[in-house]
Amino acid sequence: MTTANAYPVTQTIRTIGILGGGQLGMMLAEAALPLGYQCVFLEDNANCPASLYGKVFSSEQLDEFIAAADVFTLEFENTPTATVEQLANLSKSGNKQGMFPPPIALDIAQDRLKEKQMFNELDIATVPFMAVSSEAELTQACDELGLPIVLKTSRGGYDGKGQFVIKEENDIKAAWQALKDAVSGKGALTSAPAPLIAEGFINFSREVSIIAVRAQNGQVRCYDLVENHHHNGILAKTRAPAVGTSHLFQQATDAITTVMNHLGYVGVMALELFVSKDARGNDYLLANEIAPRVHNSGHWSIEGAITSQFENHIRAVVNLPLGDTDNVHPAIMLNVLGQYPDISAVLSIDGAHYHSYHKAERDDRKIAHITLMPNDVADLEPALAKLVALLPNKVGLDKKLAPTITEHQAKTLEEANSTEPNSALGDANSSVKDSSKDALREALLNTDKAQK
Repeated sequence: MTTANAYPVTQTIRTIGILGGGQLGMMLAEAALPLGYQCVFLEDNANCPASLYGKVFSSEQLDEFIAAADVFTLEFENTPTATVEQLANLSKSGNKQGMFPPPIALDIAQDRLKEKQMFNELDIATVPFMAVSSEAELTQACDELGLPIVLKTSRGGYDGKGQFVIKEENDIKAAWQALKDAVSGKGALTSAPAPLIAEGFINFSREVSIIAVRAQNGQVRCYDLVENHHHNGILAKTRAPAVGTSHLFQQATDAITTVMNHLGYVGVMALELFVSKDARGNDYLLANEIAPRVHNSGHWSIEGAITSQFENHIRAVVNLPLGDTDNVHPAIMLNVLGQYPDISAVLSIDGAHYHSYHKAERDDRKIAHITLMPNDVADLEPALAKLVALLPNKVGLDKKLAPTITEHQAKTLEEANSTEPNSALGDANSSVKDSSKDALREALLNTDKAQK
């Protein structure tokens, strides 16, 4: 039995290899299927969400994974750079069709200091920061940045590890003692020597993000700015588009386009931003971090944009023309954490779209998302209220939100007002070793943490 060849004569890609098999990999595979592409996954959890859509290879089966795919991409940024470089080199030798995004994007995203230095080199504003490699330099940073500050490892650390809020001068010595091993590469905080980064404070009004896609020919298309709210360090709600941000859209698109061009990027990228005010009271944006992958704050695009972030990422990876990124209807996306709601009750709300990740229930675990798109925009907030009432974990949305501070700033200030000097800020970065299968296995096991 033979089947028709639906691919262009010049198309040599049949199968896409995805590093990671969580919900992002699952949704990438869902987008790839209508375009005629199969996906395989490198993931140590054989029952991962993506397993519904293709074969899953463990980290011990890296060679088999490579043999099964024609082109490669990833779903989480803490993939060891050595693995990504290996796949990129295969494309340079002509054995494979490419690794997207490029290794340099992961190298930057995995290092907070390099990331902020890159922003500043590209004339993209950030919070004030300084590199710290000694107690004397930490004292100098406190003097120049002003207190309080957050001291962080530049690489690795998550769930509060590798971070310390310095509220007063008496905290400096304790902070240095807590994190100094990262500078020499000792201890469990980092796998290699790396300076610390001290970050100062600026008042923020809200947190927004922009998602863009860059094609192999350099074309860039951007989605609308969206506004994000977090609960316990996890994205709870995204509103697309962000209300009252049209005057900031050009600044955001210029920033993410500049970063993508600088990195020679291919695929979807998210840029997280803070909205602040200058001395004249005018809004401006501060870059926080990049995510070199499809992003939680873009899930609304499945129903809410002409072409979803997932489809556009697949298009870029296989070198197809990019799709239109325009918003077709205002939307609100909520993450479902920990426990599933009654799907029948959810879908009784007009304009509700339910996406299960087929995961077991576990406290604060992302197990689904729901996008609200009622026909009448005036019904959006009432629909949100109905949906929140149905959620077992209401992710803080049953309380009145005060859109005067971002999640990062709120958590830091909460720490600064507590009696304990050690920080519990939650950056979702895993400590990874760049040169071994053990590192790859560790990174794959932390997929949940990496998918914000």
